[in-house]
Amino acid sequence: MTAPTDLLARPAEPRPAGPGAGRRTRRASGTLIVGCVLTGLVALLALVSFLWLPFSPDDTTGGRLAGPGEGHLLGTDKLGRDLFTQLMTGARIAFGAGLGSVAVAALIGVTLGVLAAFAQGWLDDTLSAFLDILIAFPTLLLAMLVVAARSATLGSAVLAIGLAQSAVVARLVRILVKRVLTQDYITAARTSGTSWPRTVAAHVLPNIWPTLVVNLALQFGLAVLAEAGLSYLGLGAPPPNASWGRMLQEAQATFTTAPAGALAPGVLLVLLVIGVNLIADGLRDVLDPATRGRRS
Repeated sequence: MTAPTDLLARPAEPRPAGPGAGRRTRRASGTLIVGCVLTGLVALLALVSFLWLPFSPDDTTGGRLAGPGEGHLLGTDKLGRDLFTQLMTGARIAFGAGLGSVAVAALIGVTLGVLAAFAQGWLDDTLSAFLDILIAFPTLLLAMLVVAARSATLGSAVLAIGLAQSAVVARLVRILVKRVLTQDYITAARTSGTSWPRTVAAHVLPNIWPTLVVNLALQFGLAVLAEAGLSYLGLGAPPPNASWGRMLQEAQATFTTAPAGALAPGVLLVLLVIGVNLIADGLRDVLDPATRGRRS
């Protein structure tokens, strides 16, 4: 569940623009485009699912483990449900889980990170240790605790994943904000009488958002994987919700006779995660000048 926050937050020696700058920009743009295409294909499935579905998600009249054809593009599962319909609704759940988890992580993580950046002495050490403990806390165990307190729903999974990711975001924000607070323009703003809340809003957050956006994009991919893992274990969205993780779990017993039930959600899951990671990589090159200088 953790992301390489230290790498993202590490300052780099600025390099002058050279002959390779144009190639780096084109490569970053190509990476970003490929990532957007892969992610957009899956997003299109999710958006269309709100307007149209080939069959009802709980329609079991298709026949058990029917092959592709006869009105079923990818065939049916062991209960007779249309696989393509389940893939479309699964895409909707994947994006909902990813966006919801990232929103929870950003809201809690940015708030805690900014507050931790202003801490000094023993309070700073205590908050740093607390964040490290939260990062090391297993997401699965946290999900079990949340599910025990609530129920096995998509909301519980989103809350558990968002809480786990908030510690990663908070540690990154703390590192970035502490670095920004040492800059001369922060001293000038404070000398001119600007309040701390206004300084944070006008000077601190705008200077950390490029690295933060990249990290949140990475967290989106991790959240999609985490939701699939939780659904595979029965801790995600309950039936008849067709999470990709639940589809993989249900199809493992019939993989040799009907491999499409496992291959289709697995392929879409891989495409989505690769797509968002390529977007994060492209954004890192485009938005963060520190990492731009490290590319050759």
